[in-house]
This record gives sequence, C-alpha cells and structure tokens, in this order.
Amino acid sequence: MIIALIFSVTMGSVFAATAGLSAIAGGTITGLASLIPTGIEGFRAGIYTEVWTGEMIKAFRSSVESIGWLNRIRSYDQYANNEVIHFVQIGGDPDVLINNSSYPIPVQSLADADKPIGLDKYQTKATVITDDELYAISYDKMQSTVERHRDAVNETKYARALHALAPNADTTGTPVILTSGAISDDRKAITKSDIIQLKKRFDKIKVPVGDRLLVLCPDHVADLLENDQKFAAQYYNYTTGKIGNLYGFEVYEYTTCPYYTVATKAKLAYGAVAGSGDRQASVAFYAPRMMKATGSTKVYLSDAKNDPQNQQNLYNVRHYFITLPLKNEAIGAIVSNVAT
Repeated sequence: MIIALIFSVTMGSVFAATAGLSAIAGGTITGLASLIPTGIEGFRAGIYTEVWTGEMIKAFRSSVESIGWLNRIRSYDQYANNEVIHFVQIGGDPDVLINNSSYPIPVQSLADADKPIGLDKYQTKATVITDDELYAISYDKMQSTVERHRDAVNETKYARALHALAPNADTTGTPVILTSGAISDDRKAITKSDIIQLKKRFDKIKVPVGDRLLVLCPDHVADLLENDQKFAAQYYNYTTGKIGNLYGFEVYEYTTCPYYTVATKAKLAYGAVAGSGDRQASVAFYAPRMMKATGSTKVYLSDAKNDPQNQQNLYNVRHYFITLPLKNEAIGAIVSNVAT
C-alpha cells in the first residue's frame, strides 16, 4: 500500500506539472484517491486479523503457565514442525556382562526408530457478530468473542492433557489405586493411606523421588480438607498459591479430571459420559517423562463488508497443542471406589 501511495503521489505530481498545474496539489489528490476505498479497507482488514491472531497466540501461551501441573512439564514447542514432533524410539539397553572371560565380546544391535507424534487440532465453531450488534451494544463484543473462544479452547485442551497423562489401566508401570476411606455420598473417600499406596507402587517401579506430581480431583480435595488437619493447614500458601507436598508428591488440583470404571480400573475415553459404575480420579505422574507442545494458532475473520446481504462478521480460531507421556510408564491414578 505504501509503495502504491508513493507511486501515485509521484505520478500525480508529474502529470500536474506537465499540465501546468501545481505539482503538490496533483500529488495530494492522486495519493488520496489511491487510498479510497480499496487501499484503506484492505490494509485495515489485514491488520485487524493480525491483531487478533497475535492476541490469541499470546493468550494461549501465557495461559499454559497459569496451570501449575502443566507448567512443570517440559515444552517441545521448538520441535513442532508442521504440527508434528519426531521422537526417537529407543531400541532397548545393551546387555551387561559380569566377570566376562570370553573374547571377542559379542556384538549387540540396538535398533532405534522414528516415532512421529501429530499435535491435536482444536477448532472453534464460527461466531456471528452483526454490524447492528457492534453499533448498538455498550461493550466490546469483538473482544468478548475473542476471550470466549480462547477460554473454550483452553478448557478443552487442559482437560484432554490431564486425561492423556492418566493411565489407561492398572499395570505394573501404571498403577491405579482405589480409595478405601469412609463412605461419602456414592463413593469411598480418599485417605492418606491411599496416597501412600500410590507412592509405594511408584517406588517399586523405581520412579525417581523428585518431580512426582499429584493432581487431585475436587472430591479428593474435599476429603483431605475434612479429614486431614495437616493438609487443611497447608492447603493454600499465600506466597506461591501452591498446595504443600504430600509423601513426596507435589500436589495440585484440577476440576476436570478423568473418569474410570471402578470394576475394571479402566479409564473412560475422553468425552465419554460417566455411568453408575464410573468415578472420577486424581492423576499422578513423573514430570520429566511427560511432554507438551504448542503449535500454530490462526484466527479466521470474515468482515461484514464482504457480506452485504447479512452484514455480519464471522470469527473462529484453529490451534494446535498436545500433552502426552513420552513412554507408557511413571503415571498413576487414585480412583474413588464405589460405595457398597
């Protein structure tokens, strides 16, 4: 647009001077003409979209840091090329010889392989914002729409992230513990002994003591507040806002925790509706064995000027993000047992 403006002003000045008129007046007139209407509208539309895109990228990245347990996971953003991360699938460890006296030492192959992981794509449905609304209402409808799209994507991707960090079933490397406390409504409350049992299972599979995280669901937070005086006393730290540690776990809380079928200790699929035999769980994991990555963010904005019949704007976003265990181990869960 700037280059076109300079060209228009220059040519207008030349033609005006050739015709015996004021070169300044000719340049000014042609320069203004080049801006109306296409130049200004095109420039405004481009900047408008870029501004909202910038705001969304900033909001998505900064909001991740506000979730304590997610903030403790290493970011692989720099490796997310084309919304895919390539990891190396390690082929195993070499065999160790003890007091070997036979030579030559045998050769062993450790075959590694490429393991590509695609980022999840989050898209919002388009929101209609009419020009009548923008003129009539007393608040910034566009800004409100941007914030609601951001919050909706964040809420979904955080819940999906914690769901991915929870074990699918009870195995040696992925323990699932059932609560054993007193009956509370339709479930058994969590106790300190349950957390100790999870710690014991982690110890047996040699999960390093540091960087163990426990994300409590709302029911389990309430149980501990009511029955554990020490937990209640350290529930809120006015300096950091973080809950105190419990038996080697850094403790956090989150409302949208995954559900399990109690009878089988199997995790429900993300988004599945919980039934009568399903209960919510708290999730534990060893942070260095987990990963997260944020990919690209794009804003889609259709201006009302391009829709003369309806005179309405359309807005939505597309965002890439993923959180996963690097390997299916060092993750666990404590599931509310069914009251009997």
